[in-house]
Amino acid sequence: MSDSAPLSDLALAGLVHDLNNVFETISEGAELLSEDPQWAHVAAALRRSVERGQRIVGCYADQSRTGQDLDDIVDRASLFLQDFLRHVPGGRKIRVAKRLGSGARLQGSSADWERVFMNLFLNAAQAMKEAGGTITVESAVKDGNVVVSVLDDGPGIPPALMGKIFLSRVSTKSKHGGLGLHIVKSLVESNGGTVTAANRAEGGAVFEMTLPAME
Repeated sequence: MSDSAPLSDLALAGLVHDLNNVFETISEGAELLSEDPQWAHVAAALRRSVERGQRIVGCYADQSRTGQDLDDIVDRASLFLQDFLRHVPGGRKIRVAKRLGSGARLQGSSADWERVFMNLFLNAAQAMKEAGGTITVESAVKDGNVVVSVLDDGPGIPPALMGKIFLSRVSTKSKHGGLGLHIVKSLVESNGGTVTAANRAEGGAVFEMTLPAME
């Protein structure tokens, strides 16, 4: 038996309604903050966070299979990462680089894929710590599949965690962490793909997703 039963359609509709009310309140607060130039950047970050939340909530009603543009998804997740880093101590500098195949598209909802890349980017950023570095996203078509790799300049994955890195509540950061990569695996698999983790010979980690190519 699972830890929690799935939400009924009525309960899910109520949850979406209540979350949208939360987003509206945050938007109103952002509007007030934007009137003071000192807090304009915070207001802008709040608005972007609200937009991300609305896309995530909207994914339950939007199960489009027309395909999502990988380049756009990576850009939105990168913007989220910069917003996150701007408001945490340490001031680490992390750049997201792209080496994407032409016109790469992913099957599934854009909200799902935005969550995947947000969690992969946060995982990489937290691994690189104060030193910062570069996160690189690569894509290519291989054997009829789209292969997307996310590489970082961090210390790599500890050997003791390699076999269980995608399990819930497994983390090197704190007892409250450990859900991000589990979410990644769940979303990738729900969209017909697989994900693996490995250490790079030159240092750092690589997460490789093999996904169904769009017809």
